[in-house]
Amino acid sequence: MEWLGWSVALAAGAGSAWALERWRLHRLLRWVGRDPASPAPALHGAHGELAYRIEKALRVRESRAQRERQRREQFLQALEAYPNGLVLLDAEDQIQWLNPVAGEHLGLDLRRDLQQNVRNLVRAPAFVELLARPDREGQALIALHQGELKLAVSLRRYGDDGRGAMSLLVSRDVTESARMERMRRDFVANVSHEIRSPLTVLSGFLESLQQLPLDPDEQRHIHGLMQQQTQRMQALVTDLLTLAQLEGSPLPVAETRFALRPLLERLLADARALDEGRHPIEAEGLDEAEGWQMAGPEGEWHSAFGNLVSNALRYTPPGGRVRLQWRALAQGGGEFAVHDEGVGIAAEHLPRLTERFYRVDASRSRGTGGTGLGLAIVKHVLQRHGAELDIQSQPGVGSRFAIRVPASQLQR
Repeated sequence: MEWLGWSVALAAGAGSAWALERWRLHRLLRWVGRDPASPAPALHGAHGELAYRIEKALRVRESRAQRERQRREQFLQALEAYPNGLVLLDAEDQIQWLNPVAGEHLGLDLRRDLQQNVRNLVRAPAFVELLARPDREGQALIALHQGELKLAVSLRRYGDDGRGAMSLLVSRDVTESARMERMRRDFVANVSHEIRSPLTVLSGFLESLQQLPLDPDEQRHIHGLMQQQTQRMQALVTDLLTLAQLEGSPLPVAETRFALRPLLERLLADARALDEGRHPIEAEGLDEAEGWQMAGPEGEWHSAFGNLVSNALRYTPPGGRVRLQWRALAQGGGEFAVHDEGVGIAAEHLPRLTERFYRVDASRSRGTGGTGLGLAIVKHVLQRHGAELDIQSQPGVGSRFAIRVPASQLQR
């Protein structure tokens, strides 16, 4: 009987141990199946060791996954901050991802256009031709938004999505560089034309002097015309050198200052000497300018102010009044204005007056000795000092050119 009791006790103990192991295993499986990211259950023995090892492995894996997610986010942030447009296309040219710059360039939206075929969204002929290339490689220049935006678009193959090679589309805004290149070509062409014209005249006069028997009066007349053409070329070269100096020199030091009133008095004296009595020339605000100083090189400001004065004298018929004016502005700063009673300028020409060699009437400008660079010089000087040019004009009535000097450039 004692032996039977021991047997029953051993059987009961074994059953209890088996039930306990089953319970521990059940808790372990329930933890793994439900939420392994939560803390592991408190178990003992082999199950506790197994739970610990599983929990440690999960933490290592989660840590690695977190680092990979951070790297991916950083990579995507870098792509979104990239100054050029990026578009990822699958083998069928469907949009998989794009950065904000590409959206601005091509008029796309990631949320709206995801999985859409880019051929249906960007219909520029050069762009469609680029996508149609068999090698899926190359670059094209496309114009969008009525030609206002010019993009250099390149296409590169990469990877494979199971259906074929994927493509990386890169767009770069070249609007400004194209504009600068056009300006460079126009500038070279204009300079060549401006210099060729007086050289042609001089060559013809020299040939006449060599081959024709001219009396002294005719020779003096030709010499005078040759002198005019020479002075025209000298003025052109001088203005070109001034522009080159303004564009290539560092910004002026603000601590450099000079008295304002002597500058205005010198402008008035120069204008009267240059004009030789053809126009009544007046000046207003000289007393108001007393005691004021301007920042920057005096020569630059004299060039800007002087170009406005010489233009007024050049394009105002004899007898027409020219008025120089200085006044303080209510919000600080000051304004130098030149009023004339010239032929005036139509409104459509006003935005382009500061372009190099732009002339409202080319024949009239050359006839009065203008180089077409005066207002371009004015613009560059004002940009260097934070000033502004305001132009008001009415055909047949006259014009008003005003330079608004910021308060930072003036001091008592």
